[in-house]
Amino acid sequence: MAIPDTMPNEATRVKEPRRPSWISSLFTFRFFSDSMPKISPHAVVDPHASIAEDVEVGPFCVIGPDVKIDSGCRLLNSVTILGHTTIGKDNILFPNAVLGAAPQDKKYRGAPTRLVVGNGNVFREAVTLHVGTEKGLGVTRIGDNNLLMVNAHVGHDGTIGSNCVFANNVMIAGHVVCGNNVSMMGGAGINHFVTIGEHAYIAAYSRVHHDVPPFCKVDGADLVRGLNRVGLARAGFNEEDIAALDIAFRNLFGRKKVFSAAMAEYDTMNGLNEHVKNMVQFLRRRDQGKHGRFLESLRPK
Repeated sequence: MAIPDTMPNEATRVKEPRRPSWISSLFTFRFFSDSMPKISPHAVVDPHASIAEDVEVGPFCVIGPDVKIDSGCRLLNSVTILGHTTIGKDNILFPNAVLGAAPQDKKYRGAPTRLVVGNGNVFREAVTLHVGTEKGLGVTRIGDNNLLMVNAHVGHDGTIGSNCVFANNVMIAGHVVCGNNVSMMGGAGINHFVTIGEHAYIAAYSRVHHDVPPFCKVDGADLVRGLNRVGLARAGFNEEDIAALDIAFRNLFGRKKVFSAAMAEYDTMNGLNEHVKNMVQFLRRRDQGKHGRFLESLRPK
């Protein structure tokens, strides 16, 4: 199953991300003193692993032979990195995080599938990220400058964008595509093959089975509650764009007219705001899929 190049909400990668101040502040917490070695003698590091010289590896960490870790990363203690896993620069991994383990998929047969992690991410205690599967993309991808809080999980073949926040116990199933600047609150559960649009907000303990349109807030069981005005303002959207999105949201989800009729109005509309156009295209694509999930339509028969 491949993700088409035409998807407007496909997660994009930042070439040289700037380390946010909230990530930089974590580097002031020093686990090592200057007199101690960068790699603890109590860590188990396979000699075939590729680790940059300045990477700090704390006690009781385990690193497998096919792991690559770029400069500036810090593994505090009891971190496990397995499989064909590539980790970019300036990532911080807290105790009991496990990256690159085999996917929780009965169809997996041990192929050298991958996990690729970008730059500047923070993985808090007990975060788990799995490699891809043979019948999926073959790779799980994590973008840049994301914060995954305690016990968050990203399943196999997932694609996560950049600048996302996943709170405690967020559960993301396999084959999920998540855009940039997405916030998920504690205990949210995302069904497999769901696509989450950029700048979406998923409330605590939401049960998400359908694609989540960009710029929107979702609560409960797939209930689209409102426009993510606070998130858009924080992301630097101007008042004109937010106002245009607000009008479109009210027209599409205001329950004053049939959804299909509201969507049809945008077929002939000229001069559409680019962000509104993004939302409308996303919703059209969602309706082409099965069970409210576009990616379901791409699954092999």
